[in-house]
Amino acid sequence: MADKPVKIPGPDHPITITPNPARIVVTAGGRTVADTRRALTLHEAVYPPVHYVPRQDADMTLLERTAHTTYCPYKGDCTYYSIPAGGERATDAVWSYESPHPAVAQIAGYLAFYPDRVDAIREMR
Repeated sequence: MADKPVKIPGPDHPITITPNPARIVVTAGGRTVADTRRALTLHEAVYPPVHYVPRQDADMTLLERTAHTTYCPYKGDCTYYSIPAGGERATDAVWSYESPHPAVAQIAGYLAFYPDRVDAIREMR
């Protein structure tokens, strides 16, 4: 990772991570993939908020790690999972930062889901 530039979020690209007290439930292929009251919500610049779910609150048996990876200059190296029960649209539907940059270390090992690749991401208050 030393050869990749690290951008620390600042005024031009703010990132905030806050605990979310709501219950977050993610479903795909008619199955509950994640159910938590310990999600973190990440707000990044102008992007929609993203809920990050602890792995302990996801059914990892429903996920299949893929070879797809990406790099974010603000968060670091990202790995992906598909949800076979969700069909073709659920390919690479889940992402995770295993060892994110220190500025966003709170999301290490958490999972996030693309809303258009799962049945639903429900936030219940």
